[in-house]
Formats: sequence, structure tokens, C-alpha cells
Amino acid sequence: MADDPIDKARAAVTERVELPGMTLMEHLEELRKRLMGAVISLFIGLGIASPFYKQLINMLQKPLTQNGLAMNMSHPTDAIELIIKTTLVAGAILASPAILYQLWLFIAPGLYANEKKYVFPFMGSTVGLFLGGAWFGYRWVLPDAIKILVLGFGKDFTHMISIDEYTSFFLSLILGLGICFELPILMFFVALFGLVDHKFFLKQWRYAILAVFLVAAFLCPDPSPVGMCLFASPLLLLYVVGVIAAYFVNPNRRKAKELTAA
Repeated sequence: MADDPIDKARAAVTERVELPGMTLMEHLEELRKRLMGAVISLFIGLGIASPFYKQLINMLQKPLTQNGLAMNMSHPTDAIELIIKTTLVAGAILASPAILYQLWLFIAPGLYANEKKYVFPFMGSTVGLFLGGAWFGYRWVLPDAIKILVLGFGKDFTHMISIDEYTSFFLSLILGLGICFELPILMFFVALFGLVDHKFFLKQWRYAILAVFLVAAFLCPDPSPVGMCLFASPLLLLYVVGVIAAYFVNPNRRKAKELTAA
């Protein structure tokens, strides 16, 4: 079948094999260079973030303090581990544009010349979407989660929230939502490489809605239908954005446009 995703993927891979290739050693050397660049960028980000570790910790525990709660040390190394974790995550976020650029340089040899123009939109949208997801979790999801889980269900119990457990909960929620907001980027790339097109995503809209609401049911602190719908709305909007991006970058559409222009 012409519309079979497996056949499309096989055809896309076969077509890209014709691009100028690199030997195994050249690939390994390129990988080494890009990893070194990413590591150097990370250390620079850590250097910038380190002096602000107190502000970062205050930001991290704000959802607790604004509800009259506080983190508790349960181990002598909890404080230093908290400083290291927050600084590392902040440094990685600061360095993410440079790290993404290294990633793009690594995959660039497998792209056509007209596809390489997406480097800056790719970097900007990837960082922007991740920060948007993290902000959505920090501003809306996490405070409600504290109110419902701790002050709601846990109102009859003594609150002893350890640094380690709260930090893990905080990072999993914030980073998890940041990654979820990268959905259009994933859709963009599978369409760019010709694995699927926008029609495939439109046909699978029922499964997409189901998957979004499953994620909402897992992450949303409010168990009510209204709360889940509000939580799922940004993800559904991002799916629509991904469909639009897939429409514009699909290789078949570009080839048809080139033939029409010729």
C-alpha cells in the first residue's frame, strides 16, 4: 500500500542513502566533536548558574512556602545534593541552545540542502516549547498539586516533606511537561524525513486525543473532568500545531511544489 507508514519509512530511508555518505570513522569523529562541544556548553551553563543557586532553590520551594510548607532534611547530604541538582538542571537549560546546535550539526549530513534552513526555527521552537511546558507545570500544575495532594488529601496528617522526595517530584513534573510540549518537534521531524505526513496524523486524531487524556490523567493533580480538560487543552493545541508543521515540511509536498514551479 502506498499509504502504509512502514512502506513510507522504508522509501524515505532508501532515498536518504543516496546522500553523500561518511565512513564509520568519520561518523565517530563527528560524534566525538559534537559530544565535546555539548559538554563544554554544559560546563559554561553550570558556571553561569552556580552563583545563583540560592535564588534557584528559593524558586524551587516557592510552591511549598506559599502554602505554608517547607522541605525537611532527612540525610546530612540532602542540602548539597539539592544545590548540585538545581545548578545542574539550570545549567543544562541555559546551555540547551548550544547543545541543540551540536545535535543539529551531527544530523545535518543526513539532510538535504533545503532542509538545513530549519536549524534556527528548530532551536528556537525546541527551547521555547520546553520552557513553555516547564512554566505551565511550575505556574499552574505544581501549586495545584501541592494544594490537592498535601493540603487536601493530606490535611489530617503531619507534613514531613523531605528535600530528596520533593526535588524528585518537582523535577519529574516540570521536566516531564517540558518534554511533553516537544510533541510538535517530534511530529516535525518524522514528517521532514518522510516517514509519515500530515494526513497520517489527521487520521490518528482519535488515538492522539486518547493519549493526551491518558497523560493528563497521570499528571493532572485535579481529578475532576474540568481539571483534566484544562490540563489536556495545551497538549491538544500542540498536536494541531504539529499537524500544520508536518503539512509544510513533508517532502512529497515540497517535490510537488518544485514540479509545479518548473
